[in-house]
Amino acid sequence: MEKLNPFTLSDLAKITNFRSGEIKFGEKMFTIPKDSNVEHFLSTCEAPYVLFGIPEDIGIRANYGRPGAASAWESTIKSIANIQHNRFCKGSKLLILGTLDVKQEMEEVKDLDFNVTEDRAKLSKLVQKIDKEVAHIICTIVKAGKIPIVIGGGHNNAYGNIKGTALAKGKPINAINFDAHSDFRILEGRHSGNGFSYAFEEGFLKKYFIFGLHESYTSKSVLDIIKKIEDRVRYNTYDEVNIRKQKNFDQELFQALNFIKNDPFGIEIDLDALPNIASSAMTMSGYSVEEVRLFVSYFAQNSNAAYLHICEGAPDLGEEKNNHLIGKLIGYLVTDFIKANYKEDLSK
Repeated sequence: MEKLNPFTLSDLAKITNFRSGEIKFGEKMFTIPKDSNVEHFLSTCEAPYVLFGIPEDIGIRANYGRPGAASAWESTIKSIANIQHNRFCKGSKLLILGTLDVKQEMEEVKDLDFNVTEDRAKLSKLVQKIDKEVAHIICTIVKAGKIPIVIGGGHNNAYGNIKGTALAKGKPINAINFDAHSDFRILEGRHSGNGFSYAFEEGFLKKYFIFGLHESYTSKSVLDIIKKIEDRVRYNTYDEVNIRKQKNFDQELFQALNFIKNDPFGIEIDLDALPNIASSAMTMSGYSVEEVRLFVSYFAQNSNAAYLHICEGAPDLGEEKNNHLIGKLIGYLVTDFIKANYKEDLSK
């Protein structure tokens, strides 16, 4: 865990807006105590959910995308710290682990140009380096019996989430991805567009469902690849559900869950699937905030839900006066997940 920047109690106090007569999440969430063993504290802490941030956009740069997603963690943690702790959701359910230390890597990519072949190779190598660290930390969290809630960063980190969870569980896992893009592109060196294809190829991903693909932004080659392996990879499109009304949203939730529910599965949320949300591949058309909240809540209810990953939100690319809104949106999704997933232990 040497690449972990632990989040301290004083870090939490700095971002919590204390108010008389109210209790905020920031007053109840756990942090790793100074000088304590991280692995030991993880396994003994009573909080079932572990919040972990990956403040990078290197995978996005390697995929010709616009940088900016590195800023999502900061916006998110400020928002989550100020959610009300009440009977609907309690801050004490969350342990804030901290962030992956990517300062050096982010410095290295500052002047790299993805149009230059050598630079692109360097970007991919750095993504691979991050992959290893993410997989190690996720594996440690899952082995401790906790559920990771991961705030990206680029969608390249799906690979580390899947690999880390699979290693901890001792078997390949499934994934459901709420996304306008498949991220199942060719194995051309690691970037944010092929996290799932690499995890699939290397045997960490068993079954994969893409929910809400945008037909105009999915290549024929990707569709052809998926067609050949449809026993393990399936999808629906946003266009057939919400535009042509050939399929029903609720029915599609049911079908997708049926496909993945028999094994542990990760819930992946790419914020570029939502209209007008600041992200590297921002869209004008897509599912609403209410629909993504329904989606998270629906899949989180299943006991095989193994982690939640919310990625690609880029407050730095949004309006300056409203760049807190990405963090607020992620805060809603995090609490929706906890409310739906947490099962009270009646034996205590």
